[in-house]
Amino acid sequence: MDYNFREIEKRWQKYWVENGTYKVTEDSSKPKFYVLDMFPYPSGAGLHVGHPLGYIASDIYSRYKRLQGFNVLHPMGYDAYGLPAEQYAIQTGQHPAVTTENNINRYREQLDKIGFSYDWSREVRTCDPDYYKWTQWAFIKMFHSYYCNQAKQARPIAELIEVFSKQGTAGLDLACTEPMEFTAEEWNSKSDKEQQEILMNYRIAYLGDTMVNWSPDLGTVLANDEVSEGLSIRGGFPVEQRRMRQWCLRVSAYAERLLEGLDKIDWTDSLKETQRNWIGRSEGAVMHFTSSNGVTFDIFTTRADTIFGVTFMVLAPESELVDQLTTEEQKSAVKQYVENTKKKTERERIADRSVSGVFSGTYAIHPFTGQKIPIWISDYVLAGYGTGAIMAVPAHDSRDYAFAKHFNLPIIPLIEGCDISEESFDAKEGIMMNSGFLNGLTVAQAIPAAIDEVEKRGLGYRKINYRLRDAIFSRQRYWGEPFPVYYKDGMPYTLDESELPLELPEVDKYLPTETGEPPLGRAKEWTTKEGYPLELNTMPGFAGSSAYYLRYMDPHNNEALVSEKANSYWRDVDLYIGGTEHATGHLVYSRFWNKFLFDLGVSCEEEPFKKLVNQGMIQGRSNFVYRIKGTNTFVSHNLKDEYDVTPIHVDVNIVHNDVLDIDAFREWSPEYKTAEFILEKGKYICGWAIEKMSKSMYNVVNPDDIVEKYGADTLRLYEMFLGPLEQSKPWDTNGIDGVHRFLRKVWNLFYKEDELNVSDDEPTKDELKALHKLIKKVSYDIEHFSYNTSVSAFMICANDLTSLKCNKRAILSQLVICLAPFAPHISEELWHALGNESSVCDAQWPEWNEEYLKEDVFSYAISFNGKSRFVLEFPAEATNKEIEAAVLSHQNSQKWIDGKTPKKVIIVPKKIVNVVL
Repeated sequence: MDYNFREIEKRWQKYWVENGTYKVTEDSSKPKFYVLDMFPYPSGAGLHVGHPLGYIASDIYSRYKRLQGFNVLHPMGYDAYGLPAEQYAIQTGQHPAVTTENNINRYREQLDKIGFSYDWSREVRTCDPDYYKWTQWAFIKMFHSYYCNQAKQARPIAELIEVFSKQGTAGLDLACTEPMEFTAEEWNSKSDKEQQEILMNYRIAYLGDTMVNWSPDLGTVLANDEVSEGLSIRGGFPVEQRRMRQWCLRVSAYAERLLEGLDKIDWTDSLKETQRNWIGRSEGAVMHFTSSNGVTFDIFTTRADTIFGVTFMVLAPESELVDQLTTEEQKSAVKQYVENTKKKTERERIADRSVSGVFSGTYAIHPFTGQKIPIWISDYVLAGYGTGAIMAVPAHDSRDYAFAKHFNLPIIPLIEGCDISEESFDAKEGIMMNSGFLNGLTVAQAIPAAIDEVEKRGLGYRKINYRLRDAIFSRQRYWGEPFPVYYKDGMPYTLDESELPLELPEVDKYLPTETGEPPLGRAKEWTTKEGYPLELNTMPGFAGSSAYYLRYMDPHNNEALVSEKANSYWRDVDLYIGGTEHATGHLVYSRFWNKFLFDLGVSCEEEPFKKLVNQGMIQGRSNFVYRIKGTNTFVSHNLKDEYDVTPIHVDVNIVHNDVLDIDAFREWSPEYKTAEFILEKGKYICGWAIEKMSKSMYNVVNPDDIVEKYGADTLRLYEMFLGPLEQSKPWDTNGIDGVHRFLRKVWNLFYKEDELNVSDDEPTKDELKALHKLIKKVSYDIEHFSYNTSVSAFMICANDLTSLKCNKRAILSQLVICLAPFAPHISEELWHALGNESSVCDAQWPEWNEEYLKEDVFSYAISFNGKSRFVLEFPAEATNKEIEAAVLSHQNSQKWIDGKTPKKVIIVPKKIVNVVL
């Protein structure tokens, strides 16, 4: 009976659907295990072979845990809002919902062909009103909450209103946009609108003025990862920095808890460090400065000890202080510099090491010496960190040093013996000098001493600062979740929860209005039933992806995001697999969102993702043909140096093992219809290179084509076989035949001449050894995500069992169970061929027995004076005395001993015998 993978895979995929094999419910009799993939944005291009890498890895682990007796939740859905669908709508007029639906159907078809164990009854789509109702609900909760630093949790805003009415701000420590102080009497005397404006300073979801990446051509704000070199990733449109009033989420309030939580989760050290750097906790001092024109402003520094080395100050170009501190003579130059800076994103400014700046014309007064310090403006200072103004200490900061050298500003060394002739001295140690009352102290002593003096003189105060910024939550797009917000007297109010979901309305175009309003400004009657205007912005893409893991637990609940019962059972994600590109975006926002819901009592775990594994990328393996310049003749790779050629990318799908299908190439493009070829040994050999998988390089491989030619099980095994999961590696079909042959070899262990050939005889010792060696290896490898070595272990075992002519049911049934997570279709077929009626998914993962792995004999290398001469085998129980006697008396030893008396015999157990002469 032949291994007909096409028929087998279709049959079992149909069986799994009809029998609800992967449908899961809460079951208190079983331990839970929640495995999650970072769900995809369904693009029109569909999946290429790189996309399923993480999905296959998580599927293997899910199936493995199920075989171990766990109740496994393994869901899938779609991050369905996104700019590509909206841009397509603008170009074609097709509603983004139609485009998205078509793309989802294509994704689902491809995913099903690969045989994933997803519980599709739990599918979520972020564009579904039944789903985004709960995103809107969470936003309402954030709007009506503030963060208490003392309690370290979110609290109801109604509670804060009551406190304000009784004591004002006295004794409160609250997360806020700007520090405020007022009495109860002052609060109670304010109008409702004035009180609402004050509360906006404390809400977790709030309206604030912030710098954004604004694309005039797209008419929307863009996230940093949607911008590169001043242009939008989508469309290549110019992007500028602009201050806009936007909805924001007070993520910064959770900065310390986000840091602390990293110590409680099983993530890689590198990923944790990335998040720590992104959050950027620093201890220092806020110091007050006054300018020569009477403007008072603050700076934050972690090195108050360097105050005597300050020779200039620098403002961020977007700082409000720029207008206040620029003199009339410098206005033109400053304006031009600020305009140029708007074309760069913050990320680009951080990465750019070139020096630029402009003098404001104004000076600050040094708080200790009274000296005048020039105030400059430069793009290496950012408004979002600290106060947007810095005191520059060029002797001890590399960027300040470069700036001072470029503009010929003074550099004052503060550490005894430091050399600043060529570069700054950035070491945080040494003895202070040129520093007034700090002279003679070590740096470690000087830092707290300086802050003490700053506080003593009323020049500032101690402060912990964070680099983490509040999340900008507004997008001027159509295709996104509507805000459940309306405006009355210019102030925002939220809809009642009973009015959710607020569904996305129809519009005649997907462009901003002629007056510059977002696309929702085109919607008819976009108001509440009372006639109040609704918010025209929509939420960003990360809104729908921030809590989707909770919704999977209870996806059809119309009364709550997730019920207490479901959340108490599933609790958190035990294994999350996805790319490192989400380290500082999605993973930070999800952790923040979950902590907020934890404060509300909705989520029972404070951290959402217990263990996180980052899969690498599958890169493209491009192929090239070589055209002789000025002709339509192509020369094979190893002959190309004899001609003047132009390399041309060729579709990898018409190349096999680097051999070009010449007929297919001629059909590929009319340009090559009459192509001629100079071959080597009758073949055209293509060149190759490792590049990003891209349509423009013709190296995109569709998984459907691999499944059609080799089967889904081969695809699954081969993607794991390519290399370690966490590493990037090139896609190369040159080795896929070997994996496919392995599956056929497994098949032939069961069948002989079209008949099932399985014996109920007792297994031999060698057969048990081969099996249990495999069980031990694969069990370890799955737990450690070393799937590539698991595939190798399967191949070795199949070869051993084939050599042993093994057809024992006791061996083969266990082999099938081990193989099932990796190659579920063939495993299901063989499992049922063995007479089992239930799915192999419901079998029990086998345990290895060390007794079967013990060696009966060991091979010893017999050496004389350290040089190996021959090999002898000894029983495992042989003593050193017995081994020594046998070696010395062996006929092969006499040649090397040559009548001499051995000085000693060294025996390394189970490995080496060395005779020293």
